Amino acid sequence: MIHITIEDQNGGQQPIEIPEGISLSLMEVLKASEYPILATCGGMALCATCHVAVREGADRLPPVNDAEGDLLDTLPDADSDSRLACQLRVDESMDGAVFRLRAA
Repeated sequence: MIHITIEDQNGGQQPIEIPEGISLSLMEVLKASEYPILATCGGMALCATCHVAVREGADRLPPVNDAEGDLLDTLPDADSDSRLACQLRVDESMDGAVFRLRAA
């Protein structure tokens, strides 16, 4: 199992257990877990409605790709810990990571 923690906009934290080899994005896991992620573009890195902040574990995640970086550059509240959940595939590298929901 992959264990991550989701922090909501109020600072509350909730652990999530994800089966290994699930082959989903973090955005898909968040939507399936009924978190308020709009994902308007369906995971195409076009809308940023799945914007999250990586509070712990960012060093183990894959680097930001060009499409993700370009979109994050347009967000006024994006900073160095910002990522798009649609661009993060769930795998063992996420184990122990903490993500804060940013998009509303």
